[in-house]
Amino acid sequence: MLDFDRQQKTLLSKNTKDKVPTKKTTMSIEQDVLDLLSAKDYQPLKFSELADAMNVSSKARGKLRRILSEHIAAGRARQHSNKTYSISTGTDLVGGVVKRMASGDGFFRPHDQTPGKELQEYWIPEGEMIDAASGDEVLVRITTRRGRSGKLVGQIVEIIERQASTFVGTYFEKDGQSYVQVDGRTFNDPVYVGDPGAKGANPDDKVVFDMLRFPTPRRPGEGVITKVLGPGGDVEVDTLSIVYQFGIPNEFPEDVLEDARRQADRFDDTNLEGREDLTAETIITIDPVDARDFDDAISLDVNEKGHYVLGVHIADVSHFVRPKSPLNTEAVKRGTSVYLPRKVIPMLPEIISNGLASLQEGKVRFTKSCFIEFTPEGIPVSTRLSNTAIKVQQRFAYEQVIPLIDAGEKGRKKVGAKVYDLLVRMQKLARILRSRRHDKGMLELSMPEVKLTFDKEGRVTGAVESDHDESHQIIEEFMLAANIAVAKELTDRGILFLRRTHADPDEMKLKAFADFVGTLDFPLPKYQDRRSIQALLKKVEGHPAERSISYGLLRSMKQAEYSRFEVGHYALAEEHYCHFTSPIRRYPDLTVHRIIDSIVRKTRRPKESNEEELIRLGKHCSQTSRRAERAERELTKLKLLRYMEDKIGEEMHAIITGVETFGIFAQGIEIPVEGLVHIRRLESKESFEYDQKARAMVGRATGTKYRLGDPVVVKVAKVDIDRRSLDFDLLAGGNKSKSDKSKKRPKGKQKSKGKGKPSGKKPIGQPKNKRQGKKKKS
Repeated sequence: MLDFDRQQKTLLSKNTKDKVPTKKTTMSIEQDVLDLLSAKDYQPLKFSELADAMNVSSKARGKLRRILSEHIAAGRARQHSNKTYSISTGTDLVGGVVKRMASGDGFFRPHDQTPGKELQEYWIPEGEMIDAASGDEVLVRITTRRGRSGKLVGQIVEIIERQASTFVGTYFEKDGQSYVQVDGRTFNDPVYVGDPGAKGANPDDKVVFDMLRFPTPRRPGEGVITKVLGPGGDVEVDTLSIVYQFGIPNEFPEDVLEDARRQADRFDDTNLEGREDLTAETIITIDPVDARDFDDAISLDVNEKGHYVLGVHIADVSHFVRPKSPLNTEAVKRGTSVYLPRKVIPMLPEIISNGLASLQEGKVRFTKSCFIEFTPEGIPVSTRLSNTAIKVQQRFAYEQVIPLIDAGEKGRKKVGAKVYDLLVRMQKLARILRSRRHDKGMLELSMPEVKLTFDKEGRVTGAVESDHDESHQIIEEFMLAANIAVAKELTDRGILFLRRTHADPDEMKLKAFADFVGTLDFPLPKYQDRRSIQALLKKVEGHPAERSISYGLLRSMKQAEYSRFEVGHYALAEEHYCHFTSPIRRYPDLTVHRIIDSIVRKTRRPKESNEEELIRLGKHCSQTSRRAERAERELTKLKLLRYMEDKIGEEMHAIITGVETFGIFAQGIEIPVEGLVHIRRLESKESFEYDQKARAMVGRATGTKYRLGDPVVVKVAKVDIDRRSLDFDLLAGGNKSKSDKSKKRPKGKQKSKGKGKPSGKKPIGQPKNKRQGKKKKS
């Protein structure tokens, strides 16, 4: 790396005639940073290194961070995934991320995308991919040639940073040499890993290895085995393979466990100094029946003005996890708990997450409480934050609540008058709040949800519909109310904090969504208007097109993320929103708790309210949250593929979840496994063309359409565990437009395979009542 003094000298010689500045203005920082990034001998630096090189004072570093963000947004500079900065590469070379396909070709997506414009994507032929793998950050030269789907062709000229260098795969031996076939579709060819038996590996074992030399079309890859996980196909090995594939921290270091034990020894539930004593109040928890960490509890009273006073009491994790402690260092690293099928990898050791911090029935526990006063109409009029101590009077599972309320006097006798009356008040207020949120313009997608069932060994045996009843909605409303109230309170106080944001959708995507629903005879002229979209969702409830429209809207939305900036939350129709209610499993919530603690105790603001730290944490926590979601999906997919392995030839009722130029993706209705009907299989009896506007495959001869969200019947054709792929044949489904139905079939043209009839066998997952098993998501 370039020496700081030499970088500073280069910069200062251009702007200050070798005189070290004592104070930098915003204007001088703006130009100086570009000069430094443009220096001939400059090597990419991280933010703190860049600030040191520029001699920027600690007070001015927030300005530098904002200026860098503005330069990046304007395309003058760029930030790499390793958090270093460099000058933009200009029109000749473009930076971005590449995705390698199974064919060896790739698609490249630049970092700089113009809001309101169609997403830019380029095709990279296999010969121009060099040794880039999916997720790598690369520099690409864009040519004037056209490739697949009419996309401009790019050539990778440099790999800036690898997305991963550690991989998981299946070990085998051939001709006296050892190889690993990498799991998934990242690499087609096996990777050489040295002499046979390295690390005690046996053929068909799952192993972890570091890539020493990435493969190219002309040169095989080479790696070294670092860990043997065990025999392929073993349930526990499958789980470990996903953990290592995604680089998820698993075991806690000893110093972290020692810190947790130390906190346990120090915990004194009789010392309530500095806390509001609520241990005699009627407070309950409502959680899943199999929950182990209870981080939220509820109280609800009516005051002398006839106003509701909602108390949302959240486990005070900040009492145990102190800044700069081993526990905090590990919590930052993990960012979130990871919920895999039949396994939880917690953010904090269980002595904290399932013990000291967990709001267990009958135990005194320390909490951060948010008290919100609502008028009888559900209008919030005040918020109060407090450090508290509570004792949960009764724990409920979701399934118990509504039957208890509906039981009336019998329910009152069963749980006592105070608890019963609390449940009734909770139901009433939640309904009021939900109605107000709907009137405000919140968006909810009615999506099916199923829960996998397992045998004792952890193998999938089937799936059941998740029951998302009103008791879930009660807790959701109160958690949302607390998150909103805390965000507004901190905003009103002028405090910087980590927000949970959901940016407005890209206008081009909304326009495409409007075009799509228009093809379904649901015009959406005001596609930018959230209330118009809300009205559309209400209109299609129970309609055959409901699922298609829900899938289409979901694909039009941006991802939610953590950010210091006031972006708002589009789906919730809220200007200010944060995560406050789950500090046991999410680090952003813990940062908010520390800020609240500084307010209550009137102490100095924590590091988490510093702008530079918030920007860094926002990116990191967004990444760890998405990593956890991807790992959960991948292990679920792997377990489902093993379930399907012996079901070749069986039929399934499914829903089309994606339509691409190369085929149709469909997901089973009751067994939620997704597979591909490749265009080759689809076109066995009729030629099809892709209709981008309608998000459909359209038969050239018959006009048969297969659209996003359409129900179909498929047959399991091929299962490939190692490549994580499932192929379907299409047996039935699709529809014709009215104009197509009246047309006679041209001579010589046969019926599309998609319009054929099922064989008569009972398909896997016969659909039940279409209104069952739906979960509301915001």
